[in-house]
Amino acid sequence: MAGALVLIDEENASNSSSVSLTGISSTYDVYVCYLRGVVPTADANFLMRTTTGGSADSDSEYDKASEIFKANTSFGTTTDTNEAQWRINNTVGTDTNEETNHEIFLFNFNNSNEFSYYTNNSVKLNASGVAEGHFGGGSHTVKEINDGVNFFFASGNIESGNFKMYAFRK
Repeated sequence: MAGALVLIDEENASNSSSVSLTGISSTYDVYVCYLRGVVPTADANFLMRTTTGGSADSDSEYDKASEIFKANTSFGTTTDTNEAQWRINNTVGTDTNEETNHEIFLFNFNNSNEFSYYTNNSVKLNASGVAEGHFGGGSHTVKEINDGVNFFFASGNIESGNFKMYAFRK
């Protein structure tokens, strides 16, 4: 697997309203984003949108479902349909050591005949300082070419975090 990933884009947040990773093209089929140490400026849900021409798509065509595994209680589920973004993590907190980390696979983003979709694996400390894991995915129910993804919190900014997008060699 050595050399199987090609770095496409990297951004570091510093009190940023949002972070976009772009560069998806027909050169590769599958992309993966690694988000490390993402911290909000206010307790808030962590969200993601597709981008077209480098701009975030804010239509109400985002569907998703995920399982939540909590350290202090039983697991749960979250679902959203026809939203203006994907909720890829419930409330992330701002206390010391609270952050979220993600591995997000992107599929069909460069195919105008299919919906763009993702799978998400994440781990975080929530607003109560409790460890949570999320596993799920979603689709953008519009058949169009998307060139990337845009990340933001429901309120406040992204205080810090490292965002990378790679492509898998064919």
